[in-house]
Amino acid sequence: MKRFLWRGFLGLLGLWLVVTAASLGYNLVTNGTAAPPPGLKYVQAGDVNTRYDTWGTSGTPVVLVHGSVESVDTWSRLVPLLATNHRVYAYDITGYGYSERKAPYTVEHLAAQLLGFLDAMHLGGPGEPRPILVGHSLGAGIAAEATLEAPDRIGGIMFLDGDGLPLPGGQAGPPRWLIVPPYRTSLFRLVLDQGWLLKKIYRDVCSPDCPEMVVDDWTRPFRQPGAEKAVWQMTAHGIPAVAPERLAKLSPLKLPKAVVFGTDDTNGGNPAETATRIGAPAPTLIPNANHLTPISHPAAVAAAINALR
Repeated sequence: MKRFLWRGFLGLLGLWLVVTAASLGYNLVTNGTAAPPPGLKYVQAGDVNTRYDTWGTSGTPVVLVHGSVESVDTWSRLVPLLATNHRVYAYDITGYGYSERKAPYTVEHLAAQLLGFLDAMHLGGPGEPRPILVGHSLGAGIAAEATLEAPDRIGGIMFLDGDGLPLPGGQAGPPRWLIVPPYRTSLFRLVLDQGWLLKKIYRDVCSPDCPEMVVDDWTRPFRQPGAEKAVWQMTAHGIPAVAPERLAKLSPLKLPKAVVFGTDDTNGGNPAETATRIGAPAPTLIPNANHLTPISHPAAVAAAINALR
């Protein structure tokens, strides 16, 4: 028995050495970063150097707050439609896109970045126009927290494909003791290199109306300096979100609210319960749409934003 256990130990030790050596070698070979696209615009939003863009010259301002693994570019099919009637603003949440990565990645810090972005764009202050906040998926919670912290600065809020709540089952991220350097670096980079897998995930959360995924557009932000560290910091406690009892404090606020979901969405939560919780009218449901309605059904999303009064 002792000899058997000793051989088993030596076998496991050898396997660990081989896997560790392979991981270190792979990490060394794939250690490069990607250059950001040319011509990006930045502004200081709170304590974060923030990538942003704007469209349109007149009308009620609309600020677009993207979701997890997204960026300003997620709105590319929607903004031309909105810009005919609105001044449209979008920015990259810290930890995603091309904004500076800056912890902590809590909903309070992300809301502070959003409110700082309003300051930088001269929105919501004394004598300034109050914007409509449109939060997609994760962005719903950020928009909600910013509205709760500064309700007098906000002209309306839309929960788009998101309920603003923590994920079911608690906030725990992946087991930190299982995914440690150098293996987590290898795992992170291996996932980024699996275009077929990323396309499958994209198809699963989009719909037949979505254009083909351009893998580099989605993965390039995660090849920026500091991106890997930010991902592990962000997942340590789950997706930033707002507790149900705090979200319910939106209900008495006298400002326009809307909840918009795809009928096939199983990732954003329950639209009817969300509308009731925040005191919004019955949700708008987009037929044959999944979790990425700004990409799959931009005209329907634009119509819902235009109807928010």
